[in-house]
Formats: sequence, C-alpha cells, structure tokens
Amino acid sequence: MPWDPARYLSFGSERLRPALDLLARVPLEAPAEVVDLGCGPGHVTRLLEARWPGARMMGVDGSREMLEEARREVPGGRWEQADLAAWHPDRPVDLIYANASLHWLDDHAALFPRLMSFLKPGGCLAVQMPRNHDRPSHQAAFAVVEEGPWRDRLEPLLRRQPVAEPETYLDWLAPSAVTLDIWESDYLHRLEGPDPVVAWTRGSLLVPLLEALEPGEREAFLAAYRDRLRRAYPVDASGRTPFRFRRLFIVAQARAQVSG
Repeated sequence: MPWDPARYLSFGSERLRPALDLLARVPLEAPAEVVDLGCGPGHVTRLLEARWPGARMMGVDGSREMLEEARREVPGGRWEQADLAAWHPDRPVDLIYANASLHWLDDHAALFPRLMSFLKPGGCLAVQMPRNHDRPSHQAAFAVVEEGPWRDRLEPLLRRQPVAEPETYLDWLAPSAVTLDIWESDYLHRLEGPDPVVAWTRGSLLVPLLEALEPGEREAFLAAYRDRLRRAYPVDASGRTPFRFRRLFIVAQARAQVSG
C-alpha cells in the first residue's frame, strides 16, 4: 500500500496551514539553493517556488508516487527520490525546508545537527513536525495494534513518541545556530464527512500499519479503530467533527562556522 497523494491531500487546506505558518517565519530574503525535504506531492514546493522564483529549487521524497504527483504539480521542477535519513546535498544550501516529514525518521539527536551542517553560513533549517502522538487519534491506533492478532507484526512499526520535547531540540541545535525559533501550535480543525479523523490518519499515521496487513485484516483493523475514534471525537451540533492537532515548529539559522 504505497503513499496515496490523493488521500493525503483530501484535507489539503488543513494540512497546508502549518506549512504556510512555517514559511512565514523563514527569515531569508533571496536564498539561491532551496531544498523541500520530504516534498510529498509538491503542493508546498510550489509555494516555495512562488516565494523565491529565482532560487534553485529541489524536492526530495522517498515515495515514487508522491514524486509523480509533484512533477505534475510543479512542471519542470527538480526532484530526487531518496531515503531522507541518508540524503545529503552535493553542495551547501541556503534553506532546508521540511514540512511534516522528519517525524518519520529516527535519532533526531544526530539528524538535526547533521542537517544544519548542510547549510551555508546564515542558511536556515525550517521544520514542522506533528506532535500529536499522545492524543486519541494516535493512542487509539496503538491500542488496536496491541489488542489485535496482528500485534507481533505491527508493534515494531509503531512510532509512539517520534518527536522530542521543544527544549530537547533547543539543546541539540543551539551549538550550531546563531538564531533559533521554536514554538508549538495546537490547531482545532472542524472536519466534515463520516469518520473524518480516520480518513485523516489513513493518509499519514496508518499508511505503514495498513501496508503490513492482508486486505481482510485491514478492514478488521479499521473497524476497531473507527469505533474508538467515534467515541473520542464526537460530531458537534453543526455536523462537523472537532479535531485538535498539535505541531512543533523549528527555524534555525546556521552559524558562520557551520560547513557542509
């Protein structure tokens, strides 16, 4: 079950807002080299290109399906399929922009300083990561994994707390950053349609879990998960479903001594 760009973009406006909030805080005026790390279907790459039309823009993603959609979204763009954990540029860049991608990677204590080392002096690392793993949307999935016959297969795939506390990123990044801006935002979405939180997580959290199941098992998993979420996220008087989602933002500007 590969990543599905259409499913991911089914909540396009809600997923786009944090990307725009991050973009608004990037302090660079005219970066020459910009990398959209974990570019997905290219909808944010297009915004980066619009803000800095003179930049040499590259989108990097591990999903062939996402990159195919990105090529349609930004014709003529430069794209690279790569494992984000192992990726490195062929020369220092001005901006590494990573929207909702780095929480899929391990060992942030090594990853974040490594990404900073790829920047030119004064270059910028701009990151947004979901930090919703202690909320019902994620805890319900963890519980269904633990209580089902698929536990042995799925439990190793769980990412129970992939994003550290904000203060931890401060410790990791401060030695290589001349300026450092870290904040969290809690978005309260009002989603429409039947079981919308399930639809939301099917485009992200559930992708690797459902991929590891047989078709019949997927339906059983989703039924159990759906039942839990209906209780956790009831429909309000307007017929919509309130859904709180917390995200962590980091904008770090590299010191002059950082080199690629």
